[in-house]
Amino acid sequence: MIINDSQRGAGFLLTESARLLRKLVDRRLQPLGLTRAQWAVLAILSQQEGLSQSQISARLEIEKSTAGRLIDQVEKSGWIERRPIAGDRRVWGIHLTEQARHLLVEVETVVLRSRNEMLHGLAPEQQAHLCELLQTIKASLAAALEVDRAEAQALRGADADAGA
Repeated sequence: MIINDSQRGAGFLLTESARLLRKLVDRRLQPLGLTRAQWAVLAILSQQEGLSQSQISARLEIEKSTAGRLIDQVEKSGWIERRPIAGDRRVWGIHLTEQARHLLVEVETVVLRSRNEMLHGLAPEQQAHLCELLQTIKASLAAALEVDRAEAQALRGADADAGA
């Protein structure tokens, strides 16, 4: 049986490592009044301010309604503000507040400390190699998802043709 403890493969180890890292970061962000999901919004905006809710949801790979609720929470905390976008009354650009900029300095410390602890014991060359391997794994999984999406789409099309 694949779930047997003696057969813990790469997928299990990746999943378990990611879970432990999320737990560690969550625990360390909690005193700052921040969740990992809220931090993700701030991190995206720290790279490019003025994005719309739709653009943020696409970058987070979550539904627009979920992103909307998340953005509302972050806004209530005073870390972001919505500003109108010239020429489009329906869309608002989302910007960091000064409070968020100070918070991000603290968050960066938490994240870097956690990352250093995660990689403790690995030489710099091993760390670089690990990143290369994980990029390859990520690309393989993204390709598999794309194949599944295309197959599901083709199947829906075949079902629609059969019903016609």
